Amino acid sequence: MSKTKAAARPLVIRNANFRRLWISSTAGIFGTAVTSVALPVIAVMELDASNATVAVLSGMAFLPWLLFALPIGVLVDRQRRRPLIVVSLAVRTLLLASLPVAWWLGLLTVTQLFVVSFGAGLAAVFFTLAEQALVPQAVDREELVEGNGLMTGSGALGDAGGRALGGWVTDAWGASNALLLQVAASFASLAAVLRLDITEPRPGRAEKRHVVKEMAEGVRYIFSTLALRMLLITGALWNLGGNIVNSLLVLLVLRSLGESPGMLGLLTAATAVGGTVGGLSVKRLADRFGSGRVWRYSMFPAVAGYASLLFISPGWGMAVGFVGLFVAGFSISLNIVVATAFRQRVCPPQMLGRLGSAQRMVSWGMLAVAAFAAALLVEFLSIRGSILTGILVAALAPLVAAFGPLRGIRDLAELEPDRPELPAASPATTGRHSAKM
Repeated sequence: MSKTKAAARPLVIRNANFRRLWISSTAGIFGTAVTSVALPVIAVMELDASNATVAVLSGMAFLPWLLFALPIGVLVDRQRRRPLIVVSLAVRTLLLASLPVAWWLGLLTVTQLFVVSFGAGLAAVFFTLAEQALVPQAVDREELVEGNGLMTGSGALGDAGGRALGGWVTDAWGASNALLLQVAASFASLAAVLRLDITEPRPGRAEKRHVVKEMAEGVRYIFSTLALRMLLITGALWNLGGNIVNSLLVLLVLRSLGESPGMLGLLTAATAVGGTVGGLSVKRLADRFGSGRVWRYSMFPAVAGYASLLFISPGWGMAVGFVGLFVAGFSISLNIVVATAFRQRVCPPQMLGRLGSAQRMVSWGMLAVAAFAAALLVEFLSIRGSILTGILVAALAPLVAAFGPLRGIRDLAELEPDRPELPAASPATTGRHSAKM
């Protein structure tokens, strides 16, 4: 087959290693989506936890990003990535499997929910950063937007399926038993990773550099150019406000509206379906309008989509929420893909682990901060009032993007020459992926 014909085939067909990473990532996201529905439902319906407890629980999986992302990023850059993915996936599977076992034995507690959520989140830091650093080895530089679009789109589809099926299974089997779907998805993810045919060089031993120094390099790098700073600031603002909303959605649907866990799963799946369409559309939109414009303006409809939650009501009144969250998911997906592709294009391979960890420490760390903020807000305001506060915070992100210093940039690629010179590389492997802003 000629190179021209081969290039015309979809990336997931023509590239076996990318396909394996794609399967692993999508299966992992499917399982995580099931867990994201089941855990808060366990807290609300099986353990009768307080509103503040439920809100904080939603942030426990992201707290490790705030606390440990930097040193783990250094470790990812120093070690082979595939073994890290395998071990962390196995640990996460065992932790989550302990919840249905404890439920069957009548021993499940809120404390165990918090411990397992934190531990599973810590494992996710390892395999997310390692996976992100592996993808550039599986695709060419010019395939990053296509690869990111496929990863984000299929990941969002897996997220939608996991949330919808997780909600249905929670209704049918019980929330704790629904976590068995997560265990099955983890085995599928592990099987795909074990089939990867990527040669990772053995980490060098010649130069031993201090961990703190390497962590500092990652932090300096995410602030080293105007473009990277703006992507970081807007992502952090969005995640802070958006996760206040997401942390309280389970309380709005189950306690305020009296709807079922199945309805909660379907409602949150609407975001993921929108993300699927966005991920599959982003390359065409970025080519036509420019990645800079897509990044700037995609967050405005996302804010409007979240605002629709203020108007939902039981029964057919949920329809406005379905539409709104679909729009939000579509828009967020566009933003994630162009921002992620830009970071991967400008970052040297030996810095990818540290760049990803430093960036996520700030932006994904805000997801944990948001959960604690939601717990505080819901103690003083109504659930809808707390959600409105989160929406107003999230609205700062598109305002900063649209009126900030990158407002005239058509394509983010125009800013690539701004990449600074880096210090000598530490012993590391070469390396990329995944979602939230």
